[in-house]
Amino acid sequence: MANLLLHNLFWLQPSVLEKIARPIIVYAFLVVGLRLGGKRELAQLNPFDLVVLLTLSNAVQNAIIGDDNSVTGGLLGAATLLGVNHVVVKYLYGRQRIEQLIEGDSDVLIDDGVVQTARLQKELITPAELLSAAHKQGFGSLDEVDRAILEPGGTISFFGKQPSLEATRHAEVLAELKRLSTQVSALR
Repeated sequence: MANLLLHNLFWLQPSVLEKIARPIIVYAFLVVGLRLGGKRELAQLNPFDLVVLLTLSNAVQNAIIGDDNSVTGGLLGAATLLGVNHVVVKYLYGRQRIEQLIEGDSDVLIDDGVVQTARLQKELITPAELLSAAHKQGFGSLDEVDRAILEPGGTISFFGKQPSLEATRHAEVLAELKRLSTQVSALR
């Protein structure tokens, strides 16, 4: 009984080579699929995107491990995915042309205070989602934004039309320190 349990837990049904090849194929498919799906899939998730990403792992599970339900098979599949990802990331490090080909370019969503609706439509980002992202970065409205850039990783960077309140306060403090320093120097 115990031998059967151990056998079922750790015995690989398909070959080790097949166990390594399956995750590599699925990994490549998912990288291409997510790239074609657009940048918003990576960071700007709505509930529908989240459901797709959560069920995606379940959908490819059998493609990765096949009919094998052993612990060894699952660990080998997971280790292969982690290893391939490490090799790919290490290979891409410092190779901007290839990284740009895989990740894509940045897209300007707001330029000089004007929302680029064609870019929003291309990336499937609604004005409400853009506003929500702006709120998360401290902007009260899109009227306060001079430039917004959708980065290849899916994050949106916002740049205000005027210096932020924090930058203004920082400049005021520096000016006051300079004034006080001048007064102290004059007293000596």
